[in-house]
Amino acid sequence: MKLSNIVIVLDHPDESRNIGSACRAMANNDIKTLRIVGKKEDYNLEQINTLAIHAAYIFENAQFYDSILDATRDCSISAGTTRRMGKKRGKLLLPEEFSEKAAVITGDKSDARVAVVFGNERTGLTDSQLEQCTLGVTIPSSKEFGSLNLSHAVQILCYHLFRESLKEHNKSIVSYTPLSLERIDSCVQNITDNMQKLGFFKMPGREDMENFWRSFLSRASLTEGEAKYLETTFSKISGLAGKNQK
Repeated sequence: MKLSNIVIVLDHPDESRNIGSACRAMANNDIKTLRIVGKKEDYNLEQINTLAIHAAYIFENAQFYDSILDATRDCSISAGTTRRMGKKRGKLLLPEEFSEKAAVITGDKSDARVAVVFGNERTGLTDSQLEQCTLGVTIPSSKEFGSLNLSHAVQILCYHLFRESLKEHNKSIVSYTPLSLERIDSCVQNITDNMQKLGFFKMPGREDMENFWRSFLSRASLTEGEAKYLETTFSKISGLAGKNQK
């Protein structure tokens, strides 16, 4: 696993001090790429530096975005962290299960990035925010007091990723770079455009179908050739259906 290809995304964190603690947690585990959904000027640099100690450079190099989608476009998968189960949240992976998957995607011969997304301290990730991710990860905790501090959650996920990187059997599994979410989105657009031509669904159902294909294809870690094959298949099906209707 390439820890340099792990991306930590914080969505509108409330507390500057928690950002600093998250930076320290990342540095403890050799993970250094931080992206924040929000504005840099909204945070107190002094408070961040106080809690980050010698890891303040992680915040100094952080990039800022307008949405989770923007922050993860160049990643092959984006894992939203949540402690709440729900109909829209699908199957949630445990940290160790997610780390194994991340190790496969970010093997030594791969340039693929994997994003881990954390919601803010008050609400966590909402359903709409989690839908911008391609899978969910949950950290088991007490039913009586299940809410984790943001930096603690970052520490736990980063630690599992770090531990997985130490396992020799996970190295060099992938010999290609899986597609980025940006490329997957264009593939999904092609598929759903052709499904629309076929009358497969009405317009109100298109968003759900796009979310399904985005999540499914990202987990499959497609190559460019596989994506093109899918696009060609759906285009031909649509074309043949159109001819048969004439």
